[in-house]
Amino acid sequence: MTKPPASVLWFEDIGISNVPIVGGKNASLGEMVRELGSQGVRVPTGFATTSAAYRHFIDASGIASDIREDIRRYNEGTSSLQVAGSAVREHILASPIPDALAAEIRAAYDKLAERLGVKDPAVAVRSSATAEDLPDASFAGQQETFLNVRGHRALLDACRRCYASLFTDRAISYREAKGFDHFSVALSIGIQQMVRSDLAGSGVIFTLDTETGFPDVAVISAAWGLGETVVQGMVDPDKYIVFKPLLGKEGIKPIIEKELGAKATKMIYAEGGSKRTRLMDTTPAEQRKYVLDDSDIVELGEWAAIVEEHYGRPMDIEWAKDGETGLLYLVQARPETVQAGRSRTSFRSYHLKEQGKALLTGAAVGSAIASGKACVIRDVADIERFPDDAILVTGNTDPDWVPVMKRASGIVTDHGGNTSHAAIVSRELGVPAVVGTSTATRDVADGQNITLSCASGETGMVYDGLLAFDSEEIDVGALPKTRTHVMVNIADPAAAFQWWRLPAHGVGLARMEFIINNLIKVHPMALLHPERLSAEDARAIEELTQGYATPADYFVDHLARGIAKLATPYHPYPAIVRLSDFKTNEYAHLLGGSAFEPSEENPMIGFRGASRYYNERYREGFALECRALKQVREELGFTNVVIMVPFCRTTAEADQVLAVMAENGLKRGENGLQIYMMCEIPANVILAEEFAKRFDGFSIGSNDLTQLTLGIDRDSDLLADLFDERNDAVKRMIAQAIAKAHEARIKIGICGQAPSNYPEFAAFLVDEGIDSISLNPDSFIRTVSSIANAEKAARRE
Repeated sequence: MTKPPASVLWFEDIGISNVPIVGGKNASLGEMVRELGSQGVRVPTGFATTSAAYRHFIDASGIASDIREDIRRYNEGTSSLQVAGSAVREHILASPIPDALAAEIRAAYDKLAERLGVKDPAVAVRSSATAEDLPDASFAGQQETFLNVRGHRALLDACRRCYASLFTDRAISYREAKGFDHFSVALSIGIQQMVRSDLAGSGVIFTLDTETGFPDVAVISAAWGLGETVVQGMVDPDKYIVFKPLLGKEGIKPIIEKELGAKATKMIYAEGGSKRTRLMDTTPAEQRKYVLDDSDIVELGEWAAIVEEHYGRPMDIEWAKDGETGLLYLVQARPETVQAGRSRTSFRSYHLKEQGKALLTGAAVGSAIASGKACVIRDVADIERFPDDAILVTGNTDPDWVPVMKRASGIVTDHGGNTSHAAIVSRELGVPAVVGTSTATRDVADGQNITLSCASGETGMVYDGLLAFDSEEIDVGALPKTRTHVMVNIADPAAAFQWWRLPAHGVGLARMEFIINNLIKVHPMALLHPERLSAEDARAIEELTQGYATPADYFVDHLARGIAKLATPYHPYPAIVRLSDFKTNEYAHLLGGSAFEPSEENPMIGFRGASRYYNERYREGFALECRALKQVREELGFTNVVIMVPFCRTTAEADQVLAVMAENGLKRGENGLQIYMMCEIPANVILAEEFAKRFDGFSIGSNDLTQLTLGIDRDSDLLADLFDERNDAVKRMIAQAIAKAHEARIKIGICGQAPSNYPEFAAFLVDEGIDSISLNPDSFIRTVSSIANAEKAARRE
């Protein structure tokens, strides 16, 4: 039998149109080498065997009829998947590669060695099924990859093993589920220069947020060593998020999140013996250090944007860094198959209706909630005992776990990040998962009733017991247009992307104190004056801030990236960031805070807001807030951030605050900086004309304005019935503030709770001509309709 032509093709000679010949993986590698190299995208060189070569191997070996018979028995139910799969693989592994094909593979390998200037270079041998990585079906992980392969004999052995992996149990069951005929799928093999990521790191990039579908970010996972540990969920990797629209701007590094992963193990090359790779523990220094520096993160973000633009769709990309040269490479790219197919105008929102005891936290996969009995399984050999609709609790998963994952109502793992196998498959199956909890298999008992929630952003929660929850389908596509700008209130950076589909005109209120409380956890003055701390607090702060040049840098970096993330979903619309507005009792609860805060009888009207910023008790802490805001605007590039001063009692106080901000590099008007003031004290309304000379806009805080107009402590249970923003006195205050702001020709909006709670209050604001209304995201849909109706009624009048 003669060998068919074109058994081997070099990457530069193939492209995405060649999927039938070399499969999705190799076609994509060739496409990037051929089309994107000129744009600076670096891809390791190599070659691919063709689907014709695979069919020639099967035909020349005379095993086609045997394979068909084994598959027939499986389909008829006379043979199990395990027996049939094992038999097919044995047929292939026992068959030698035909001489002519083997010679062609050896010759191409020798040519690759010449190109690289290395004898017997290490290569990655990757399987690429001809139906693989299509937009409507992800075959990722179904076939095998072999790393650190050297020499002719090892290469041919790896090629034969790749051919056999077309019939792994998981590949057979996946094709059955997707309706692919086993004999219409062939296998191409990619033989690619091995990047020495064992000496550096590697990972995965998604060109959108995998949980919400937010399209303007690239999400990068990174771990030390070879990338299999990330893909297989064996480690908790670093996570970086890059805002794509600001990439390429001079001097800007729009990295809006940097999360340090545990990275407890790494995969490296093995020396001697038959194993080509091995796992080893990482050092404490490696665990405390980010795998990538900022310039690497930005370069990968830029490449991700280039790849996505070229393919015209969201992509799932693997990258590696060579530890010898320091160069980054892309080693694989395939279409993202889950979020890319979902609507940009409708989504389902989930809400817990009751509170429970939190057992675990981890990375949230999806946005749903699930409850049920936990089934703790530590070994894939035990999956037979998994009952339908239970919650799977395990260490981590690989493709052999897919059959049981399909039957789970939720999944919880000890290890893995958002790009691990457990996360990718859970996402594809639509099953909520909380991954990387560290201790799930230890802290959850088999048969225990639990609830897992992925409904609060990036952080997934696992609760004890069966908690009640509900969900609703939200469709923003049919929302009416309004004259009034409708914005959203967002506090938690972890949930920033959850509501990106809302057609908001920006963020009307981003609360800085939420970031300080939840991300930073430390009183800023405690970072500057460790000599005033207890030994216990000093140790806790040292642990939190490790890896930073100074504790102050820890505060600034976390606050800056948290603010940037809140400013991201509706960019370039404004994001109005309120300076810290903790009360003294709230500041005292921060780590180290009790050493710096006075005790007050009524903190609600005490040392809060503007009065702190120029006071010696907090002035140094406020300087850190200013540093963070300056970093957000000038280094991260978010010039859409507007700064808002809360609880400013007098015009003299306003002047002092503005002077301190200018001293710290935040001068109103410079670099387009706008500074707003919360209008929440009766004095702000009475002297609105004077305050308007000092600020670019007002935002009405209806909670405090109601409290101070009616003389009611807004936290008092005894007076709760009297606290009502719809009181005529409060409404007159608001109407007066709107009128005076317009007379002074500055913008005025509202960010308080009232329009979210009461549709008639939103109508009142429209009647008064307010410029913007900022709403809680979960009330956005219904309130926009109320605003549109009020505007329509006003036009009729």
